[in-house]
Amino acid sequence: MYLPIGNDMAVRDRTVIGIFDLDNCSYEKRTREFLSRAEQEGEIVPVTDDLPKSFLLTSEYGMSRVYLTQFTTATLEKRAAGGK
Repeated sequence: MYLPIGNDMAVRDRTVIGIFDLDNCSYEKRTREFLSRAEQEGEIVPVTDDLPKSFLLTSEYGMSRVYLTQFTTATLEKRAAGGK
């Protein structure tokens, strides 16, 4: 199954490691360091031109990706559970 994450993009649901709220976790030093490193290594994929509300961490074929999305974690979790 695929998880729609916005702007006609979707990721395989089995590749999702976590869905994180940017407002609640971006104040943590480790999260900021992680996102900074991911950006430097080209692992960040912006899905929105707007201010992102959450990010998804995925891993597939030995590669990590961080998708910045305009959806809230609740919306993404609902979509992952099968409801849209």
